[in-house]
Amino acid sequence: MATDRTTDFGREVRGCEQCGFAYLFELLDDYYPAPNAAFFACDSDGRIVDCGRGSFELTGLNTEHAIGRPVGEALGLEFEDGSDHVATALEWEVRVQGKSVHVARQGEAPAHALADIFPAYDDDDGGVLVVLTPTNHS
Repeated sequence: MATDRTTDFGREVRGCEQCGFAYLFELLDDYYPAPNAAFFACDSDGRIVDCGRGSFELTGLNTEHAIGRPVGEALGLEFEDGSDHVATALEWEVRVQGKSVHVARQGEAPAHALADIFPAYDDDDGGVLVVLTPTNHS
């Protein structure tokens, strides 16, 4: 919850109380991910530090094989406009939403998805949360 971010009016940003994850992503009140969305948490260099719900179903990639690799490389991300939206979100610490992307899948044709990328709101480390929502067409 947004109120947990700076409890007790402190300036120190808190991580997740349940899992201890160092970054806190504020998805704001207007973002509702689809039930089949895949989540990837990345550090300030864009390397995957954790894979969330839906990640294996979309990519076929096990968490153990993804952690530590750059998200674009590990997932074979190819944005339709040729931009690197993950790098943009990291550099400018801005939300990037609704970007069409092709995602590599283990042993299958690439999947088409929409990418929503959220910067981590902390004072030191940064990072991004990449949310990929599969679409019905290829």
